[in-house]
Amino acid sequence: MEVPFLLLILVMSSFLVQNTVELATFSSRLIHRFSKEYKEVRVSRGGDLNDTWLPEKKSKEYYQILVSSDLKRQKLKLGPHYQLLFPSQGSKTMSLGNDFGWLHYTWIDIGTPHVSFMVALDSGSDLFWVPCDCVQCAPLSASHYSSLVSLKFPLTVLIGGALCSLVFGASIVQDRDLNEYSPSQSSTSKQMSCSHQLCDMGLNCTNSKQSCHYSISYYTENTSSSGLLVEDIIHLASGGDDTLNTSVKAPVIIGCGMKQSGGYLDGVAPDGLMGLGLQEISVPSFLAKAGLIQNSFSMCFNEDDSGRIFFGDQGPATQQSAPFLKLNGNYTTYIVGVEASCVGTSCLKQSSFSALVDSGTSFTFLPDDVFEMIAEEFDTQVNASRSSFEGYLWKYCYKTSSQDLPKVPSLRLIFPQNNSFMIHNPVFMIYGIQGAIGFCLAIQPADGDIGTIGQNFMMGYRVVFDRENLKLGWSRSNCEFSGISYVQGCCDNTSRLNAVSFLCGGEDDGKTLPLTPSGTPRNPLPTNEQQSTPGGHAVSPAVAVNAPSKPSAASSQLISTRFCSLKWLLPLYLLHQVVSAS
Repeated sequence: MEVPFLLLILVMSSFLVQNTVELATFSSRLIHRFSKEYKEVRVSRGGDLNDTWLPEKKSKEYYQILVSSDLKRQKLKLGPHYQLLFPSQGSKTMSLGNDFGWLHYTWIDIGTPHVSFMVALDSGSDLFWVPCDCVQCAPLSASHYSSLVSLKFPLTVLIGGALCSLVFGASIVQDRDLNEYSPSQSSTSKQMSCSHQLCDMGLNCTNSKQSCHYSISYYTENTSSSGLLVEDIIHLASGGDDTLNTSVKAPVIIGCGMKQSGGYLDGVAPDGLMGLGLQEISVPSFLAKAGLIQNSFSMCFNEDDSGRIFFGDQGPATQQSAPFLKLNGNYTTYIVGVEASCVGTSCLKQSSFSALVDSGTSFTFLPDDVFEMIAEEFDTQVNASRSSFEGYLWKYCYKTSSQDLPKVPSLRLIFPQNNSFMIHNPVFMIYGIQGAIGFCLAIQPADGDIGTIGQNFMMGYRVVFDRENLKLGWSRSNCEFSGISYVQGCCDNTSRLNAVSFLCGGEDDGKTLPLTPSGTPRNPLPTNEQQSTPGGHAVSPAVAVNAPSKPSAASSQLISTRFCSLKWLLPLYLLHQVVSAS
C-alpha cells in the first residue's frame, strides 16, 4: 500500500504546483530608451543629466538613430556575407623586382565595363588611387617596363578531383600595357561632392556641391598624388569553406589620380596604389562596413617573390599575435610594440621599440639606438670579415664566397605574452660574376622613435591585419592556400586568354586554408643608394626603390614543380598550344 500512497502524494503535489504557477503573475514595466521616464531613471541611478541627450520624438534624428541601431543588429545576426574575398583576377600577388621598386602588386578590376589596374599593396596608407585623366602620370606602356613582358596570369581549375596549377612559359604574355581610369567611361562611377562625410581631405571646397579634391603627400620627399575622389565599384570573387565562388561588386572610394610626383613617376606604383590602412576611406574599411567580410585581411609573402591577399581572413587559431598600439590616443595605423630584440640566443637589454607594420615599405628600419645594439651584437656573432661594397651603403657588410658561406645569426622580436617573430636570415646576399661575394645586415636606422617592419622581414609569413580585434597575427607559410576552388580566366581588353595556371591540391581541398611551413626566405638585394631617401626615413609607400637588375625567382620558373599527375601533362600541353595560337 505504500507505493500507491506515494503516487497519490506526487500527483497532488503536481496539481498544486501547476495551479500555483497559473495563479502567479509577473509583470515588468517597459520604458522606451528615448522617453522622459528613461531619462529620469538614468539620472536617479547616478547618470549625468547633461550626458543624457534624447532626440525629439518623431524627429529626423529620432528615426535616423533607430534605423542605424536596427542595421547594426541585423549585421550582428547575419554576420559577414562572405568568408573570404579577393580580386576577381585571383588572390595572387607579385613582386616584379627592379622596375617596380620590389613592392607587391595585384591586378584589380574597376568600374563598368571593368578596367584592370596593377596596384601596389600598401598597409601603411589609406587611400586607393589610380592614374586617371592624367595631367602628370608615370608611363603606362608595357615597353617601358621589362618586367611586364614576362608576367604570368593564373587560371585555376579542378581536374580529376584535385585543384591543380601549371604555369607555362612567359612567351604567351607580351606587352600588357598598364591602364588609365576615366570616370566618364564607367557607368557605375559617381562624383563625390564636398558634402560627403569622407571629404575631410577636400581642397578648395567653397560649396557642398563641388567635387571633392584630394592631395596626399608621402614620407619620401616630393612624392605625392592629387586629383578628385570618385565612387565606383571594384570586382572581387568570394571563396571559403563552401567552395562556391561568387562574383562580388563592392562600392569603394577611389582617388582619380590626375597628377603624381616623385617616386610615382620613377616606376613605383605607376598603375596606382591600394591603401589598406585603418581609416574609413581604405578598401578593407568599405568591405567590412558593408557587411561583406569580417573586418580583417591577410597578406602572404613567399620567398619566390609571389604572395596572396585575402579580405576577411583572420588567420589560423595557432598563429601568434600582438596588439596594435594607439598613436596620439587613437588607432590610426598598424603599430605594434616590441618588448625585446634578440640576436641568435642573446636577448638585448633596453631593446624595446614601436614599429609600423608596412607592406608598402620594401625594407626594415629600426630606431637608431636599437639598430646599433642589434648590429653590434650581430657583428660579434657572425664569423666573417667586415667590408664595404661600392654602390651599397648598408652599414654592416661582410665578405664571403659561394664555397664558404658563414652561419648567420637569426633575429627575433619579442612581443607581449612571449609571442615572437623570427627572422631566420636577416641579410641580403651580394653577388658578383663568380657567385656570392658578400652580404649585408638588411636593417637601416630610422629617424625618430618609431621603426618600420618592411616587406623583407615578412617574407615566409602569412601576416594578418585583424582590424576587428585590433591585433597583428602571423604564422610561417609558403602561401599555398589550397582551400579555394575556382575557375578563373585572365584576359586582356581583347578577351585573349593570356596564360594558363593550375595549382595542385588534395581532393579534400576547399574545406580549409592549410598553410605549410616554408624554408628560409630569400630576398633580392637592394642598393642603399637607391633605397635611401633624402630625408633618411622609411617610406610609406616604399619609394625606396630600385635595386640591381636581378631576375625574380618567380619569373624564371617556367613550369611549376608540383603536378597532380603526369597523365595530365599532354592535355595541358595541347591546351597551351591552343591558347598560344588564339
